[in-house]
Amino acid sequence: MQVLHAPAALSAVFDDPNLVSCAGLAPVVALGARAGLAELAASHVRLPGEQGANSPLKVPALVAGMVAGADSIDDMDLLRHGGMGRLFSGVRAPSTLGIFLRAFTFGHVRQLDAVASRFLPRLAGQTPILAGAEQITWLDLDDSLIQTYGYAKQAAARGYTGVKGLNALVATASTPLAAPVIAAARLRRGNARSSRGAAALAAEALQVIRRCGASGLVVLRADAAFYTLGVISTARKAGARFSVTAPHYTTVTRAIAAIAEDAWIPIRYPQAIFDQAEQRWISDAEVAEIPFTAFRTHRHRPEDQVSGRLIVRRVRRLNPSQPAGQDELFPGYRHHALFTDSPLPMLQAEAQHRQHAVIEQVFADLKAGPLAHLPSGRFAANSAWLVLAAMAFNLTRAAGALASLPHAKATTGAIRRQLISVPARLAHSARRLVLHLPSHWPWQPAWQQLFTNACGPPQHL
Repeated sequence: MQVLHAPAALSAVFDDPNLVSCAGLAPVVALGARAGLAELAASHVRLPGEQGANSPLKVPALVAGMVAGADSIDDMDLLRHGGMGRLFSGVRAPSTLGIFLRAFTFGHVRQLDAVASRFLPRLAGQTPILAGAEQITWLDLDDSLIQTYGYAKQAAARGYTGVKGLNALVATASTPLAAPVIAAARLRRGNARSSRGAAALAAEALQVIRRCGASGLVVLRADAAFYTLGVISTARKAGARFSVTAPHYTTVTRAIAAIAEDAWIPIRYPQAIFDQAEQRWISDAEVAEIPFTAFRTHRHRPEDQVSGRLIVRRVRRLNPSQPAGQDELFPGYRHHALFTDSPLPMLQAEAQHRQHAVIEQVFADLKAGPLAHLPSGRFAANSAWLVLAAMAFNLTRAAGALASLPHAKATTGAIRRQLISVPARLAHSARRLVLHLPSHWPWQPAWQQLFTNACGPPQHL
């Protein structure tokens, strides 16, 4: 590709008041309005004084800015360019939105959590954002460190990765037909343990997904950091099943050693997996299971014991010094165990537990968007920013689910590039505002489908 004209024959002028760079915000904001985002903010977010005024306008504005790609307070100015004032009302300056965020306290963040916990079920009632939840829903729990810089960030500390930042605890819900959405999110100190507050967050998330229509089997999945009595008991009390990676505790290793040699079933993965510990690709393994009772130590009461089964995957450990063509006399294995009470068959339960890694894509999407960095020096403001980012993530997912099947499982970055960041020119025709978009836009059918579904007749909530 080459420039058609010589550089000297080109010029650029920022002078058109009728252009917008993100026309896809129109149906997305309309979808958020139909799901009652402004009404929920008015009912639950009550900040004192002038700083907290107009939350029904400021909360949707912050969410809309994040949907469009804003990752800082200054980026919210993208809502005020060209013809955006003709397309949307109630747009506020970045300085006003920054003052609004800095007025938050922990209690006000919990008010915003109440908005998010009601907003997702409303989106689920408007869109197939959790299609298939009547059959099976996976609730994935994990945390990630968001790196911060400088010395002005409250609660920033070096966590388990050695990186200085703040810790985000997130619970996502997904089905075989739907990509993950964020059911609950909480910001914590950078050096917080992974399991801190996890049981309470899991309880909130389980309530949210039940209101989203998750009437079938619900399985809580987590890694070894969440192998705690609190998390597992929370799942059981809520009527959900659990599938948690088991640490190499003494009781776990004894149970693995008790598995008979003829109980191991060979399996072959459909795709190879890169083993970080061995620094090699593996494509086959063996799986076995054994009954197991957890939390039998003196620190727990007898009634706290949890019975289930230990599903173990073992991978043969290669000896790099072994001469080629010579077999090992006593082969060694690396064992990966999960503790579960899932009613699914062993191989299916083990394969679905490995799909817990889907939550890493959610963190990648967030860090490529609103959580590229946390914008404020105040911890409460950053906590509110995380909750707003979760609502923006879910709203983007809902827009993709309305647009097309490929967009229903696309990353939020792809949805933003293809459906939201579409330039358009505003014009009036027959007393109606018309968006003139680029001809031959590759994703025109999906955009029109989104626009028709989001801006059509209102549906029952």
